[in-house]
Formats: sequence, structure tokens, C-alpha cells
Amino acid sequence: MFGWLWSLIVGAIIGAVAGAITNRGGSMGWIANILAGLIGSWLGQALLGSWGPALAGMALVPSILGAIILILIVSAIFGVRGKTK
Repeated sequence: MFGWLWSLIVGAIIGAVAGAITNRGGSMGWIANILAGLIGSWLGQALLGSWGPALAGMALVPSILGAIILILIVSAIFGVRGKTK
């Protein structure tokens, strides 16, 4: 019943860890952390598979790596847009 809530909490933690690793977590809010964690989890598991420890159905190592990739791509896109204006 509360599986979705657990997924949001784990997604927020994954997003926060990825933001801290990339030094871009200070500008991200909780919603952005949750989105980065959930989308990064999907991306990481699609690219790297489901291995290692898992919480809420998310393999942690591929999820964190996927979130890092996502944050770097989004930062690069918004960084380029910000410089061209």
C-alpha cells in the first residue's frame, strides 16, 4: 500500500547522493532530487542492469550511476542554454 511512498523516499535519497557526488545538489530541491533519483534509477538499470543491493525495487549502484549521468546531462544542457542567452 505504501510502496509508492517508499519508492519516492528512496528516489529522493538516490537523487541527493548523485547531486552530492556531482556537486550540483545544492541547487536541486526535493522534487528535483526525487525526479533525478527515479528517472536515474530507470536509466541506470536500463543501461547497466539490476545488480548489487536493492531498496524499493531499485538496484542502488546502477541507480546512483544513472542519476549521476542524468544530472550531468541536464546540467550540461541548461548550462549551455544559460550561456547563449
